[in-house]
Formats: sequence, structure tokens, C-alpha cells
Amino acid sequence: MTDARESLIFLCIIQSMIQPTKYVALLRGINVGGKNIIKMSDLKQRFEAMGLADVSTYINSGNIIFSSENNSRDLEQNISAMLAREFGYTGRVAIRSAAEIIATAENIPASWHHDTDKKCNVIFLAHEIDDPEIIKQFKPLPGVEELYYYPGVLYWSALWSGITGGQMIKLSKNDIYRQMTVRNLNTTRKLAQLMK
Repeated sequence: MTDARESLIFLCIIQSMIQPTKYVALLRGINVGGKNIIKMSDLKQRFEAMGLADVSTYINSGNIIFSSENNSRDLEQNISAMLAREFGYTGRVAIRSAAEIIATAENIPASWHHDTDKKCNVIFLAHEIDDPEIIKQFKPLPGVEELYYYPGVLYWSALWSGITGGQMIKLSKNDIYRQMTVRNLNTTRKLAQLMK
């Protein structure tokens, strides 16, 4: 895992030498269950008003791709402040560079690639909780769930046949869930394609 982290850091350093950097902002809980309703066209306009370039959105769940010369931590703060001011949105915003998203997609567990019997989620972690030790907080149901750490994410899958007895379905009741944002397998792969 150390090698994976070092490789990812190296990719990010190389990418940062080429300006500007392409990023995606992953908003947590946008347009879900009638809450945090925000039009993607409005988000696009606000991001452009912040001086961010090449802004586009993908589906309605809060995935905004853009380019910027700023670093990801500053972008998280500035975008979070804008969202609170303009939309009253106080959910977590995770910023990932193109290199990070592509590496995340490329390291999806091999068992996910052609398996339709599983619910497969990529859980993006806030930088405050991004640590391999986080995996010890969860107890996936043996024979039903699989859980893996990769820098910045948890890969969590569960067999549909046993998902109601597993821990993934209970994740939203855990306090740490507020420091995460979830994307399914297809969305994660598509974002990687769009950012290449």
C-alpha cells in the first residue's frame, strides 16, 4: 500500500507541474431524497463565476469537472464557502485531481469488473480521515461484503442477495459518514474517462 500511495503522490506532483490542473468536485448528498436540490446549470454558472475554467457537470448527483491553478485544499475551502453562501449547502465537498480519479478507477478490485451480483461503491474520504487504519472501524459481513482501502477511497462491495444483513447499508448511520461521499462503480469509471 505504501507503493500505491507513493505512486499516487508522484502522479499528483507531475500533474501539478502542468498548469492548470483538471479537478472534479464531488458534492455529498446533492438532489437525493428531495434534499439539497441544486440545478447542475446553476452550479456550473457559480463555478465559472469563481474563475474556474472548463466547467462541466456529470449527471445530477453533484459531479463538477473544472480546471484551476489552485491546490485542492484551497479549492475545497473556497467552493464550500460559495456553496454555503449561494445555496445554503453545508455538505462535504471532496476535490480530486484527474490523476487521483484515474488512479482510483484503475485500482478498482478485479472482482468488480464483470460482476452484476454486487452493489459496488467507491467511498471518497475527506482528507482528515484518509488513512489505511480507517478500515478497522468497519466489520464487513464475511461471505457477503468486501472492503479495501486505497489512498483517498474505500472500495466496498456487497452481494445483493445478502446486502440487508451487511454493514454497508448501515454506513449512513455512522458519524464518520459525514466525512465521506459515495459514487457507484459506473459513475467513478465515467468520471475517470471524462477527465483523461
